[in-house]
Amino acid sequence: MKAFLNLIRWQNLLIVILTMVLMRYAVLGAVISKIGVILIKSTGEEIPMVLQFPWYDFLLLVAATVFITAGGYVINDYFDIKADLINKGKVIVGTKIPRRQAMMWHNIFNIAGVSAGFYISWKAGYIYLGVLFLIVSGLLYFYSVSYKRQFLIGNIIVAILTAMVPLLVVFYEWPALYKYYTINAISLPKINFVFYWVGGFALFAFLTTLTHEIIKDTEDFEGDVAYGKNTVAVVFGVFSAKVVSVSLIIITVALLYLIWYFFINDTITLIYLSAAIVLPLLYVIYKVVISRERKQLHSASSIMKIVMLTGILYSVVVKVILTWNLF
Repeated sequence: MKAFLNLIRWQNLLIVILTMVLMRYAVLGAVISKIGVILIKSTGEEIPMVLQFPWYDFLLLVAATVFITAGGYVINDYFDIKADLINKGKVIVGTKIPRRQAMMWHNIFNIAGVSAGFYISWKAGYIYLGVLFLIVSGLLYFYSVSYKRQFLIGNIIVAILTAMVPLLVVFYEWPALYKYYTINAISLPKINFVFYWVGGFALFAFLTTLTHEIIKDTEDFEGDVAYGKNTVAVVFGVFSAKVVSVSLIIITVALLYLIWYFFINDTITLIYLSAAIVLPLLYVIYKVVISRERKQLHSASSIMKIVMLTGILYSVVVKVILTWNLF
Protein backbone atom coordinates (compact mmCIF):
# COMPACT_ATOMS: atom_id res chain seq x y z
CA MET A 1 0.00 0.00 0.00
CA LYS A 2 2.83 2.42 0.87
CA ALA A 3 4.47 1.79 -2.52
CA PHE A 4 1.16 2.41 -4.30
CA LEU A 5 0.56 5.67 -2.41
CA ASN A 6 4.08 6.83 -3.25
CA LEU A 7 3.53 5.88 -6.89
CA ILE A 8 0.48 8.13 -7.20
CA ARG A 9 2.17 10.92 -5.14
CA TRP A 10 -0.58 11.03 -2.54
CA GLN A 11 0.77 14.27 -1.03
CA ASN A 12 0.44 16.04 -4.37
CA LEU A 13 -3.06 14.65 -4.84
CA LEU A 14 -4.04 16.08 -1.45
CA ILE A 15 -2.78 19.47 -2.61
CA VAL A 16 -4.91 19.17 -5.77
CA ILE A 17 -7.96 18.47 -3.59
CA LEU A 18 -7.08 21.32 -1.21
CA THR A 19 -6.62 23.73 -4.12
CA MET A 20 -9.99 22.96 -5.66
CA VAL A 21 -11.87 23.07 -2.34
CA LEU A 22 -10.29 26.39 -1.38
CA MET A 23 -10.92 27.91 -4.81
CA ARG A 24 -14.60 27.04 -4.53
CA TYR A 25 -15.38 27.82 -0.91
CA ALA A 26 -12.69 30.31 0.18
CA VAL A 27 -12.40 32.35 -3.03
CA LEU A 28 -15.47 31.98 -5.26
CA GLY A 29 -17.91 31.59 -2.39
CA ALA A 30 -16.50 34.58 -0.52
CA VAL A 31 -16.24 36.82 -3.60
CA ILE A 32 -19.77 36.27 -4.91
CA SER A 33 -21.21 36.66 -1.40
CA LYS A 34 -20.32 40.34 -1.72
CA ILE A 35 -22.67 40.69 -4.71
CA GLY A 36 -26.30 41.43 -3.91
CA VAL A 37 -29.20 40.27 -6.10
CA ILE A 38 -32.96 40.55 -5.94
CA LEU A 39 -34.75 37.33 -6.76
CA ILE A 40 -37.94 37.48 -8.82
CA LYS A 41 -40.01 35.53 -6.28
CA SER A 42 -38.65 37.40 -3.27
CA THR A 43 -40.02 40.33 -1.29
CA GLY A 44 -37.67 42.68 -3.10
CA GLU A 45 -34.93 42.44 -0.52
CA GLU A 46 -31.37 42.19 -1.85
CA ILE A 47 -29.59 38.97 -0.86
CA PRO A 48 -25.99 37.79 -1.42
CA MET A 49 -25.21 35.44 -4.29
CA VAL A 50 -24.37 31.84 -3.40
CA LEU A 51 -22.63 28.99 -5.20
CA GLN A 52 -24.89 27.08 -7.61
CA PHE A 53 -22.81 24.20 -8.95
CA PRO A 54 -24.07 21.21 -6.87
CA TRP A 55 -21.62 20.03 -4.22
CA TYR A 56 -21.94 16.40 -5.33
CA ASP A 57 -21.03 17.36 -8.91
CA PHE A 58 -18.13 19.35 -7.50
CA LEU A 59 -16.93 16.21 -5.69
CA LEU A 60 -17.02 14.36 -9.02
CA LEU A 61 -15.04 17.20 -10.61
CA VAL A 62 -12.39 16.87 -7.89
CA ALA A 63 -12.38 13.08 -8.27
CA ALA A 64 -11.96 13.33 -12.06
CA THR A 65 -9.02 15.70 -11.62
CA VAL A 66 -7.40 13.50 -8.99
CA PHE A 67 -7.82 10.32 -11.07
CA ILE A 68 -6.23 11.82 -14.17
CA THR A 69 -3.41 13.37 -12.12
CA ALA A 70 -2.72 10.01 -10.44
CA GLY A 71 -2.70 8.32 -13.84
CA GLY A 72 -0.15 10.87 -15.02
CA TYR A 73 2.16 10.12 -12.09
CA VAL A 74 1.93 6.37 -12.73
CA ILE A 75 2.77 6.58 -16.44
CA ASN A 76 5.58 9.04 -15.72
CA ASP A 77 7.26 6.54 -13.38
CA TYR A 78 6.60 3.76 -15.88
CA PHE A 79 8.67 5.46 -18.58
CA ASP A 80 11.22 7.07 -16.26
CA ILE A 81 12.82 4.02 -14.64
CA LYS A 82 16.34 4.48 -16.07
CA ALA A 83 16.58 8.18 -15.26
CA ASP A 84 15.18 7.69 -11.75
CA LEU A 85 17.76 4.99 -11.04
CA ILE A 86 20.51 7.52 -11.77
CA ASN A 87 18.90 10.54 -10.09
CA LYS A 88 17.21 8.88 -7.10
CA GLY A 89 18.93 5.51 -6.88
CA LYS A 90 15.59 3.73 -6.54
CA VAL A 91 12.32 3.16 -8.42
CA ILE A 92 8.87 1.87 -7.59
CA VAL A 93 7.72 0.53 -10.97
CA GLY A 94 9.53 -2.67 -11.80
CA THR A 95 10.55 -3.37 -8.20
CA LYS A 96 7.74 -2.86 -5.67
CA ILE A 97 5.00 -2.64 -8.30
CA PRO A 98 5.22 -4.73 -11.51
CA ARG A 99 5.22 -2.81 -14.80
CA ARG A 100 2.07 -4.59 -16.01
CA GLN A 101 0.24 -3.64 -12.81
CA ALA A 102 1.38 -0.02 -13.11
CA MET A 103 0.00 0.19 -16.64
CA MET A 104 -3.25 -1.35 -15.42
CA TRP A 105 -3.60 1.36 -12.76
CA HIS A 106 -2.79 4.03 -15.35
CA ASN A 107 -5.65 2.78 -17.53
CA ILE A 108 -8.08 2.51 -14.60
CA PHE A 109 -7.34 6.04 -13.38
CA ASN A 110 -7.68 7.55 -16.86
CA ILE A 111 -10.91 5.72 -17.72
CA ALA A 112 -12.41 6.77 -14.36
CA GLY A 113 -11.21 10.38 -14.71
CA VAL A 114 -12.35 10.90 -18.30
CA SER A 115 -15.70 9.20 -17.62
CA ALA A 116 -16.35 11.36 -14.57
CA GLY A 117 -15.27 14.43 -16.55
CA PHE A 118 -17.74 13.76 -19.36
CA TYR A 119 -20.51 13.01 -16.85
CA ILE A 120 -20.20 16.25 -14.90
CA SER A 121 -19.84 18.19 -18.16
CA TRP A 122 -23.08 16.63 -19.38
CA LYS A 123 -24.77 17.45 -16.05
CA ALA A 124 -23.55 21.04 -16.34
CA GLY A 125 -25.01 21.29 -19.85
CA TYR A 126 -21.63 21.63 -21.56
CA ILE A 127 -20.67 18.07 -22.50
CA TYR A 128 -17.92 19.35 -24.80
CA LEU A 129 -15.97 20.35 -21.68
CA GLY A 130 -15.44 16.64 -21.12
CA VAL A 131 -13.03 16.68 -24.04
CA LEU A 132 -10.73 18.71 -21.80
CA PHE A 133 -10.23 15.71 -19.52
CA LEU A 134 -9.49 13.49 -22.52
CA ILE A 135 -6.92 15.99 -23.83
CA VAL A 136 -5.22 16.29 -20.43
CA SER A 137 -5.06 12.52 -20.13
CA GLY A 138 -3.40 12.31 -23.54
CA LEU A 139 -1.02 15.16 -22.77
CA LEU A 140 0.18 13.47 -19.60
CA TYR A 141 0.82 10.24 -21.51
CA PHE A 142 2.74 11.90 -24.32
CA TYR A 143 4.56 14.07 -21.76
CA SER A 144 5.97 10.91 -20.19
CA VAL A 145 6.74 9.29 -23.56
CA SER A 146 8.16 12.27 -25.42
CA TYR A 147 7.46 15.85 -24.35
CA LYS A 148 9.54 15.74 -21.14
CA ARG A 149 12.64 15.01 -23.23
CA GLN A 150 12.06 18.05 -25.43
CA PHE A 151 13.45 21.47 -24.62
CA LEU A 152 11.05 23.41 -22.33
CA ILE A 153 7.92 21.79 -23.83
CA GLY A 154 7.53 19.32 -20.97
CA ASN A 155 8.09 22.03 -18.34
CA ILE A 156 5.50 24.32 -19.90
CA ILE A 157 2.94 21.51 -20.23
CA VAL A 158 3.27 20.63 -16.53
CA ALA A 159 2.97 24.31 -15.57
CA ILE A 160 -0.15 24.79 -17.74
CA LEU A 161 -1.82 21.67 -16.36
CA THR A 162 -1.08 22.79 -12.79
CA ALA A 163 -2.59 26.20 -13.55
CA MET A 164 -5.72 24.49 -14.88
CA VAL A 165 -6.54 22.95 -11.49
CA PRO A 166 -7.94 26.18 -9.95
CA LEU A 167 -9.41 27.25 -13.29
CA LEU A 168 -11.49 24.06 -13.54
CA VAL A 169 -13.44 25.19 -10.49
CA VAL A 170 -14.55 28.45 -12.08
CA PHE A 171 -15.13 26.81 -15.48
CA TYR A 172 -17.92 24.74 -13.92
CA GLU A 173 -19.20 27.19 -11.31
CA TRP A 174 -19.63 30.20 -13.60
CA PRO A 175 -22.16 28.57 -16.00
CA ALA A 176 -24.21 27.36 -13.02
CA LEU A 177 -24.26 30.87 -11.53
CA TYR A 178 -25.17 32.41 -14.88
CA LYS A 179 -28.03 29.97 -15.51
CA TYR A 180 -29.57 30.29 -12.07
CA TYR A 181 -29.44 34.05 -11.68
CA THR A 182 -30.44 34.76 -15.29
CA ILE A 183 -33.68 32.90 -14.63
CA ASN A 184 -34.33 33.74 -10.98
CA ALA A 185 -32.94 37.26 -10.48
CA ILE A 186 -34.45 40.54 -11.62
CA SER A 187 -31.12 41.50 -13.15
CA LEU A 188 -27.83 39.63 -13.41
CA PRO A 189 -24.82 41.50 -11.99
CA LYS A 190 -21.50 41.25 -13.80
CA ILE A 191 -19.74 38.17 -12.48
CA ASN A 192 -16.97 37.81 -15.06
CA PHE A 193 -14.51 39.21 -12.53
CA VAL A 194 -14.49 35.86 -10.69
CA PHE A 195 -12.21 34.68 -13.50
CA TYR A 196 -9.69 37.37 -12.52
CA TRP A 197 -9.58 36.19 -8.91
CA VAL A 198 -9.03 32.55 -9.78
CA GLY A 199 -6.88 33.54 -12.75
CA GLY A 200 -4.45 35.21 -10.33
CA PHE A 201 -4.00 31.93 -8.48
CA ALA A 202 -3.62 30.10 -11.80
CA LEU A 203 -0.90 32.50 -12.98
CA PHE A 204 0.96 32.06 -9.69
CA ALA A 205 0.66 28.27 -10.04
CA PHE A 206 2.01 28.44 -13.60
CA LEU A 207 5.07 30.52 -12.72
CA THR A 208 6.00 28.68 -9.53
CA THR A 209 5.50 25.27 -11.16
CA LEU A 210 7.65 26.25 -14.15
CA THR A 211 10.35 27.50 -11.77
CA HIS A 212 10.15 24.31 -9.71
CA GLU A 213 10.41 22.14 -12.82
CA ILE A 214 13.53 23.94 -14.07
CA ILE A 215 15.20 23.75 -10.65
CA LYS A 216 14.33 20.06 -10.45
CA ASP A 217 15.76 19.49 -13.95
CA THR A 218 18.95 21.22 -12.85
CA GLU A 219 19.08 18.92 -9.83
CA ASP A 220 18.58 15.86 -12.09
CA PHE A 221 21.17 17.01 -14.64
CA GLU A 222 23.25 13.80 -14.57
CA GLY A 223 20.35 11.43 -15.11
CA ASP A 224 18.83 13.65 -17.79
CA VAL A 225 22.09 13.72 -19.75
CA ALA A 226 22.36 9.95 -19.59
CA TYR A 227 18.74 9.49 -20.61
CA GLY A 228 18.87 12.01 -23.47
CA LYS A 229 16.54 14.67 -22.06
CA ASN A 230 16.92 18.15 -23.56
CA THR A 231 16.22 20.19 -20.46
CA VAL A 232 17.37 23.79 -20.01
CA ALA A 233 20.28 22.56 -17.89
CA VAL A 234 21.32 19.99 -20.50
CA VAL A 235 20.97 22.28 -23.54
CA PHE A 236 22.41 25.52 -22.11
CA GLY A 237 24.23 24.31 -19.00
CA VAL A 238 23.59 24.39 -15.28
CA PHE A 239 24.54 28.06 -14.90
CA SER A 240 22.03 29.16 -17.54
CA ALA A 241 19.32 27.02 -15.92
CA LYS A 242 20.02 28.80 -12.63
CA VAL A 243 19.72 32.18 -14.37
CA VAL A 244 16.35 31.18 -15.84
CA SER A 245 15.10 29.96 -12.44
CA VAL A 246 16.17 33.14 -10.66
CA SER A 247 14.65 35.29 -13.43
CA LEU A 248 11.30 33.50 -13.12
CA ILE A 249 11.30 34.06 -9.36
CA ILE A 250 12.04 37.77 -9.82
CA ILE A 251 9.18 38.02 -12.34
CA THR A 252 6.86 36.22 -9.90
CA VAL A 253 7.75 38.55 -7.03
CA ALA A 254 7.33 41.63 -9.22
CA LEU A 255 3.91 40.47 -10.44
CA LEU A 256 2.76 39.72 -6.89
CA TYR A 257 3.50 43.25 -5.74
CA LEU A 258 2.08 44.82 -8.92
CA ILE A 259 -1.19 42.89 -8.55
CA TRP A 260 -1.33 43.84 -4.88
CA TYR A 261 -0.70 47.53 -5.63
CA PHE A 262 -3.17 47.93 -8.49
CA PHE A 263 -5.97 45.52 -7.53
CA ILE A 264 -5.93 44.54 -3.85
CA ASN A 265 -3.92 47.07 -1.83
CA ASP A 266 -4.66 45.95 1.73
CA THR A 267 -2.22 45.59 4.63
CA ILE A 268 -3.07 41.98 5.52
CA THR A 269 -2.34 40.78 1.98
CA LEU A 270 0.92 42.74 1.87
CA ILE A 271 2.11 41.16 5.11
CA TYR A 272 1.12 37.66 4.00
CA LEU A 273 2.70 37.98 0.56
CA SER A 274 5.94 39.33 1.99
CA ALA A 275 6.29 36.85 4.86
CA ALA A 276 4.81 33.64 3.47
CA ILE A 277 5.67 33.89 -0.22
CA VAL A 278 8.28 36.51 -1.12
CA LEU A 279 10.78 35.81 1.68
CA PRO A 280 10.85 32.06 0.93
CA LEU A 281 11.26 32.86 -2.77
CA LEU A 282 14.22 35.08 -2.00
CA TYR A 283 15.70 32.23 0.01
CA VAL A 284 15.22 29.94 -3.01
CA ILE A 285 17.21 32.43 -5.08
CA TYR A 286 19.99 32.30 -2.48
CA LYS A 287 20.00 28.48 -2.45
CA VAL A 288 20.06 28.28 -6.25
CA VAL A 289 22.87 30.82 -6.60
CA ILE A 290 25.18 29.20 -4.03
CA SER A 291 24.36 25.61 -5.01
CA ARG A 292 27.30 23.42 -5.90
CA GLU A 293 25.68 20.02 -5.46
CA ARG A 294 22.32 18.21 -5.86
CA LYS A 295 21.51 18.47 -2.15
CA GLN A 296 21.33 22.28 -2.25
CA LEU A 297 19.22 22.26 -5.40
CA HIS A 298 16.93 19.67 -3.85
CA SER A 299 16.49 22.00 -0.88
CA ALA A 300 15.56 24.86 -3.23
CA SER A 301 13.10 22.59 -5.04
CA SER A 302 11.48 21.59 -1.73
CA ILE A 303 11.10 25.22 -0.66
CA MET A 304 9.41 25.97 -4.00
CA LYS A 305 6.81 23.33 -3.14
CA ILE A 306 6.20 25.06 0.19
CA VAL A 307 5.80 28.41 -1.61
CA MET A 308 3.28 26.83 -3.98
CA LEU A 309 1.31 25.67 -0.93
CA THR A 310 1.43 29.06 0.83
CA GLY A 311 0.26 30.63 -2.41
CA ILE A 312 -2.79 28.36 -2.38
CA LEU A 313 -3.38 29.10 1.31
CA TYR A 314 -3.66 32.81 0.50
CA SER A 315 -7.23 31.87 -0.46
CA VAL A 316 -7.93 31.47 3.27
CA VAL A 317 -6.69 35.03 3.78
CA VAL A 318 -9.07 36.17 1.02
CA LYS A 319 -11.93 34.42 2.82
CA VAL A 320 -11.07 36.09 6.13
CA ILE A 321 -10.67 39.53 4.57
CA LEU A 322 -13.97 39.40 2.69
CA THR A 323 -15.95 37.78 5.49
CA TRP A 324 -14.83 40.28 8.11
CA ASN A 325 -14.66 43.27 5.73
CA LEU A 326 -10.97 43.87 6.50
CA PHE A 327 -10.08 45.41 3.14
